[in-house]
Amino acid sequence: MEAHEHSFLKPETVDDVSRIFKALSDPTRIRILYMLSQEECPVSHITEVLDISQSAVSHQLSLLRTMKLVKNRREGTTIIYSCDDDHVISLLKQAIRHAEHC
Repeated sequence: MEAHEHSFLKPETVDDVSRIFKALSDPTRIRILYMLSQEECPVSHITEVLDISQSAVSHQLSLLRTMKLVKNRREGTTIIYSCDDDHVISLLKQAIRHAEHC
């Protein structure tokens, strides 16, 4: 019987992958990320379109910023949010396509 070589993941890689899937495991974060994948938005627009409270949107955006999945910029007194990780958005869109065809 031949011995097989195994490739092991680094603990940091496992942690990063787990973090990404954790971010994508929340329905509100999925909706926000998907919306931001289509357009940059201020919090007020996200709350209006997704019918989610301002505090809930702000909380989720804060988590997504900490995870480096969204970024923001100031435009006068308004803060505009956008996606900051194209790879994660690609994963999200693939999962959405998969779900829609099951």
